Amino acid sequence: MTETTNPSVHDRLLDATEKLLAEKGIRATTMQQVAESAGVSRAWLYRHYPDKPSMIGATIVRLTESFWRDARATLDDIGDLAGQLTAGVRIGRGAYDDPGTLLMRLRTEEPTEFAECAGVGVVKLVPDLAGFWFPYIEAAARRGEIHAGHDLHEVAEWVARVLISLGTSPGETIDIDDAEQVRRHLDRFVIPGLRTDPLA
Repeated sequence: MTETTNPSVHDRLLDATEKLLAEKGIRATTMQQVAESAGVSRAWLYRHYPDKPSMIGATIVRLTESFWRDARATLDDIGDLAGQLTAGVRIGRGAYDDPGTLLMRLRTEEPTEFAECAGVGVVKLVPDLAGFWFPYIEAAARRGEIHAGHDLHEVAEWVARVLISLGTSPGETIDIDDAEQVRRHLDRFVIPGLRTDPLA
């Protein structure tokens, strides 16, 4: 089968780019390496992607969509906000540990290159994460888990910041890889704050 008739060439290019990003990072990945890994000519690669940022950007978009889709599938099966947030910490930790997602590692290790490839819309970590959590915050408010006096957009951003902190900054009083300890921490500090009248 030739390059032009193979229906999986596009996926092969993105698969090859993802693999190289996991192994080498953004700076060290080249168009030539992607073409060789995907088994296509450079000329064919350039027909799909005119430059390195567009190729890596397309890979980042695919990784982002897959990450959020998988996260939603997990969280949608959990019926309370504390449980969802506990799972959220684990999912966030997975973004660092799992070479398949790469997103958090690329964002933190090569932020300038990531920004150039991903574009402004993908780079905004806190707003992106707050936007992801907002439907879960709304649902928790409807269930009475969040006081009606809270601004839910503000809650979503605060939750995003809490999860980023928990997922990336180990401390001495909580093992962030232990779901029971994370849940206890959330039940003691985060959930009571959300249930309290912010004007009290």
